[in-house]
Amino acid sequence: MAGGVNRKISASSARAHTRRAKKSSFPVFLGLFKKTLVVFFVAFLAFAFKTIQPLPPKTCGSPDGPPITAPRIKLRDGRHLAYKEHGAPKNTAKYRIIYVHGFDNCRHDAVVAQTLSPEIVEDLGVYIVSIDRPGYGESGPDPNRTVKSLALDIEELSDQLGLGSKFYVIGYSMGGQIIWGCLKHIPHRLAGAVLLAPVVNYWWTGFPTNLSSIAFSQQLLRDQWALRVSHYTPWLTYWWNTQKWFPSLSVIAHSPDNFSKKDKELVPKISERINYPAQIRQQGEYESLHRDLIVGFGTWEFSPMDLENPFPNNEGSVHLWQGDNDKLVPVTLQRYIIQKLPWINYHEIPGAGHFFPHADGLSDSIVKSLLVGEK
Repeated sequence: MAGGVNRKISASSARAHTRRAKKSSFPVFLGLFKKTLVVFFVAFLAFAFKTIQPLPPKTCGSPDGPPITAPRIKLRDGRHLAYKEHGAPKNTAKYRIIYVHGFDNCRHDAVVAQTLSPEIVEDLGVYIVSIDRPGYGESGPDPNRTVKSLALDIEELSDQLGLGSKFYVIGYSMGGQIIWGCLKHIPHRLAGAVLLAPVVNYWWTGFPTNLSSIAFSQQLLRDQWALRVSHYTPWLTYWWNTQKWFPSLSVIAHSPDNFSKKDKELVPKISERINYPAQIRQQGEYESLHRDLIVGFGTWEFSPMDLENPFPNNEGSVHLWQGDNDKLVPVTLQRYIIQKLPWINYHEIPGAGHFFPHADGLSDSIVKSLLVGEK
């Protein structure tokens, strides 16, 4: 035969050749799968990052922000602090008080100023200025907010308004935490201080573990989770309180589950709040509500239980008022704090809940005990 080569291929060789041919396409498939997985993973991370990132604040006075309607001072770092004046004229007043509002409130929520009797205002000469804390109302947001920075804001407000070398401070609920900061960082500027149902941070050092754990477990389950997030993973605070899968903090949702019997009786007294609720969060919830949670329930640089008496010679006084049926602030923890700080004048109101400052006559008692030592 002319030049032909007769090749015989065995069955096993044919199978081996077939297997090699099929295997050669697998790396291509694996490579495509890996690339697709990476794309999906990157897309998921982008979605997750966007989800946990808060919206930028709509700062008052900015092109897209709310208008400025309140008097404001310009602070050391360029931020603005809005305020509202009450009572006797500042220049002739004998006593000057700075009032600090609570969570999800603003300068209009100055219960002591609003319910103080005209007789007390006139007889004692009481001037009260209430503020919008950073991010609330018309005060500029403070992304660097700390317990200390809030105390320094108050000191600067006093200086710019000319309240004198010493002034009084009153803080309600979350605003009570700010008073602890004032007692720590600007005690030399204080003539006296009042904490009204001050919110407790369950992670303050100094609490016996069993005491704080029991008090924490008595809070609503949804609040336990929300506060854990704020303390342990603060970068998830915005997401936790805006997602729809799990219930957020009950106070943000205005849940009536936090109201005691006495609180429910006092709800009609705070009905005027319907006139300005939109102003409270108008710059965004993150720099107001969520920042409050991160700072208030984060890791503090000090524990209130380690504070020293700012008035060792009785030249002033500190008072803490608490209802024994407060569903938001455990009375057991307040009692422990008072045991550690016996120089604080403690006023416990039987049967009262968190709204007790709105009760008839309470503001008169609070102010008289602070200014003239009347019980």
